[in-house]
Amino acid sequence: MRARVVWTVRAAAGLLTLAGLGHTLWHGVVEPGTALAFGTLIACGELARRDTRAARDEGGDRRPAPLGCAGALAYALLGPNAAQPTHHGALQVVAVVVGAALAGTVPHIALGRGPAADHLARRVLTVAFAAACFQPLYDSGRLGHGIGQGPYLVLYLVFLLGLTALCDAVLAAALAGAGTARPYGALLRDELRARLGIGSAIRATGVVMALGVAVAGLWTLPVLCVPLLLTQMSSHRISAIRTTYRQTITSLARATEIAGCTRPGHSRRVAALSCAVGRELGLSERELTVLEYAALMHDIGQLSLVDPVRSGATAALPAAEARRIAALGGEVARQTGVPAEVAVIVERQADPYREQPVAARIVRAVNAYDDLLGGSRHPGGSLAALEQLRLGTGRDYQPEVVECLARVLARDGRDRVVPVPPG
Repeated sequence: MRARVVWTVRAAAGLLTLAGLGHTLWHGVVEPGTALAFGTLIACGELARRDTRAARDEGGDRRPAPLGCAGALAYALLGPNAAQPTHHGALQVVAVVVGAALAGTVPHIALGRGPAADHLARRVLTVAFAAACFQPLYDSGRLGHGIGQGPYLVLYLVFLLGLTALCDAVLAAALAGAGTARPYGALLRDELRARLGIGSAIRATGVVMALGVAVAGLWTLPVLCVPLLLTQMSSHRISAIRTTYRQTITSLARATEIAGCTRPGHSRRVAALSCAVGRELGLSERELTVLEYAALMHDIGQLSLVDPVRSGATAALPAAEARRIAALGGEVARQTGVPAEVAVIVERQADPYREQPVAARIVRAVNAYDDLLGGSRHPGGSLAALEQLRLGTGRDYQPEVVECLARVLARDGRDRVVPVPPG
């Protein structure tokens, strides 16, 4: 079913692309100067976008080319040009956007970091939706007679922006859901949240470009690009800081392995599996980030122990001792400068699950699973470890978390979590 969604989106984008290119080639390019100006803007935006892999790490794959997206939206919503009517139509919009995006993507593809096909398909469908809602009304004259060129036109464009953002979010959530079993509602919620911030700036810039060209002509395009370029640069710097921050926490988490307090790769296995369970439970992207940090640092309290726990396995410790180590971990986490909610999860991971936040419940269950799987108590593998967790659902582990963990393991078809190589 999920694969069918992906192929449906790709097929629809492909058909629209063929229709747009065929219509444009058959009838010729209408107002080639305008098409060239917007095509150049879109191509330059693609050339200036950040590396796709880095963008995906920070959630930026939703908007890897802000300037290109704004230029495409502006062309889709373009009415007059310097008070002179235009007649390019929705199909030419699709053709120009696709051609310019491909031209700007060629250097990235040559370097092996081109955008995903699903993102290009989503771009085509979103731009086609905006153009189909605007261009026929404008070309027929109904937009001018019914709304005019005053504030009502701006309100209509803002309303259309909202619909376009919703369309993009629906498509993005559907495509993201094809690669995971995470609930669609949670995916849609995250995609809608992602349209805030620079996403709002992109859409607003697109409308301002369209209105600016309508009044003053094409020379306004480079002027109106400057604010978005500055915003894009700031966003890249923030993303770089976040990447460095994550790398720092990962290095800090490895201190327990280097000191011999835990088994190699334990914290990273717990973090990866905790995030998978969190997605299964429908946690937001921000909640998943907090969960990842807490899972990486969940054993940091063992650095304060005089006598290390054997193999670093805290799951079998007495409750009082486990809570003491967790409290030490919370104190250490606070001294590292991580967000307060991360430290709270670390220090409450050993509490009875009914008293814990959701993230702490996940960390406790996944940590116990990896401890049990890594020991000699369950030679039967993951099934025996999961059964042990189910026996503790009366007090120690939340039943929903344990069942989500079981589904994640079954879906991935793995008998155990594969250790991450050091470094």
